[in-house]
Amino acid sequence: MYKSTNIGKSLTKVSFVSTIAFTFMFTSIGFVNADGHGVYGPFPITEKSYNGSKKNSVSYGGQIARQLQHNALKKLASKGNPNDPTNAAEKKMLSYLNTKDKSKTLAIMDPSPSSSKFPVKQKMIGDLSGGANLSGKADKRIQTSWPGNMSGVDVIKFMIKKAGKTSGGVDTRNGMNYPQLISKYTMGAVLYHQACDNYLDEKMTASSKPNNKPYKKGAYYTGKEHSWDEAFGYWGAAAHTMKLTAAQSYDIAKKKDLKSADYNNDGVVDLQTEMTYAHAYYASSYDKKGKTNYLKNVTKAFIDGRQLITSADGNKLSKAQLDKIQDYVQIICSNWEDVIAESVFKYAGSVYKDLGKIEKALESGSGMDGAMSKYLKHWGELKGFAMALQAGPDNKSDTFNRLNRMMGFGPLMPNLSQVVGIDSSGNYIKDQGSSIGYYKVHMLKIQKLMAEKYALKAKVNDATGGMAALLEKVGTKKSAEND
Repeated sequence: MYKSTNIGKSLTKVSFVSTIAFTFMFTSIGFVNADGHGVYGPFPITEKSYNGSKKNSVSYGGQIARQLQHNALKKLASKGNPNDPTNAAEKKMLSYLNTKDKSKTLAIMDPSPSSSKFPVKQKMIGDLSGGANLSGKADKRIQTSWPGNMSGVDVIKFMIKKAGKTSGGVDTRNGMNYPQLISKYTMGAVLYHQACDNYLDEKMTASSKPNNKPYKKGAYYTGKEHSWDEAFGYWGAAAHTMKLTAAQSYDIAKKKDLKSADYNNDGVVDLQTEMTYAHAYYASSYDKKGKTNYLKNVTKAFIDGRQLITSADGNKLSKAQLDKIQDYVQIICSNWEDVIAESVFKYAGSVYKDLGKIEKALESGSGMDGAMSKYLKHWGELKGFAMALQAGPDNKSDTFNRLNRMMGFGPLMPNLSQVVGIDSSGNYIKDQGSSIGYYKVHMLKIQKLMAEKYALKAKVNDATGGMAALLEKVGTKKSAEND
């Protein structure tokens, strides 16, 4: 639904007449949130059949509940115990994956509700939503980026099962860092997938969730209002992000800047409106270096789009309004996609550097444990983000196939073994891979592929300048076999 490779270079332009028309709608109806373009909400009630006492039509508590369920999964994935016959770690992770917390039994794990340095308002997942889970929203398509021909939710469950039986969540034999794999993939298969392949895709067409009807019976928001809000919640930005620097947004995610987070000055962080999560956090991490503006590109488009929908005053959106909404969708989803592609680029560079340290450790006979720990962490991030990239609406099959072949299903281990599949019992199947030198070439080719197919600007850990020398060292014939 959007052209990701063009967003950084050119955007669909709206005619001068259309711009004047939209400006008139905003100013004449007056449905602009109290803080102008600075904050996502509040927005007035426009749903004409609603007779209740609500004054603000914004609602995305379910999406923030899923952000917090994802945070919990990442923390729990490092608690595995291979000697526990009760499988307690797996069961706990599955509760955060599957449970709708209607009875408020799922505690928020990150940010910690008991922190005195970064106090938060909510304590339980159910304080934000009693009807949200992750498993019901995961990508239902077959995931070719992982062995076994599994759907998105089955991939997550498979990883959870493995993590529950792995001490510390890191399988050093097969090279799987489950906290990183589960986290990065879930961010893509649920958060990014739902926003850009559902709420901003089908639900932004004329026939789906119309603006002149409630989202569901008795709702205080229209179909388009709530669909847009839900997509915003999956993005993970604080409502007042436009008033923050990228560094402040980043520090909020790290729980290091209470002052910047606490927009209403009540002494606690409201986890629905004042916290930074997931991909908005990664956008902040790139933007604070000054080369990109992903965070505010996406957040401003969300605010502008919501104002446009509100300006319709509970009436069906016109073709011109729907066309303009598509312009905002293009800005949001292509920038979002580029954030994930930047992450693939970054961690391919990290893996490349780690492999160099492993080569030195093999030569010297020392330093292997530290080098392997970083390597498996970075490979887990690389693989998780690469899988996440494939959870959006764009089917770049050739790009994705090349990406998956060069990366493989598991990292190349120092003994040159590599996971190539899964047997009927769920055990990994391994085979001999290429040399470390050839695998390093693949990491550089992944960086080159991402730079060619996406409008990347940050390019953290860019190591492509060393490709020619590396190719000369290892030879070009075999390095191209998995390209």
